[in-house]
Amino acid sequence: MAHGVQIGKVARATEMSVDTIRFYEKEGLLREPERSEGGFRLYSARDIETLHFIHKAQELGFSLADIRELLLVQDERTEACPHVRDLIQSRLTAVRGKIEDLKRLERHLKQALCKCEDALGDGKAGPAHEQCPVLEEIAGSNGKGKG
Repeated sequence: MAHGVQIGKVARATEMSVDTIRFYEKEGLLREPERSEGGFRLYSARDIETLHFIHKAQELGFSLADIRELLLVQDERTEACPHVRDLIQSRLTAVRGKIEDLKRLERHLKQALCKCEDALGDGKAGPAHEQCPVLEEIAGSNGKGKG
């Protein structure tokens, strides 16, 4: 008879959902577990370690494809550091790009908020049926062509 832990206990131990664990199996990140005589999945301590590894790698921003590579490198026990360094450099470049995008978005939102506050502060907003200056800008009219 096979020894192991059923998926519900693994889910609680890893703070993952049963569906997430099954998804990782389907994606090949987690080996297919042994089955009990009744057909229940039975996970080993190594499987639980792998799930923790996946979770920690995701927290670092690695994609599932990256994690798949990391798991292969970890299993091969060859010169892992250069490969891992390259993956980290790639993720860091992507994160820096996202930070720049978020900074640009923050500037645009601040400008939009100022326009709203200016319009509301000096009474330009007027009746409810008049257009908000930010909505006008988004629509591309910027108030041009109005009489």
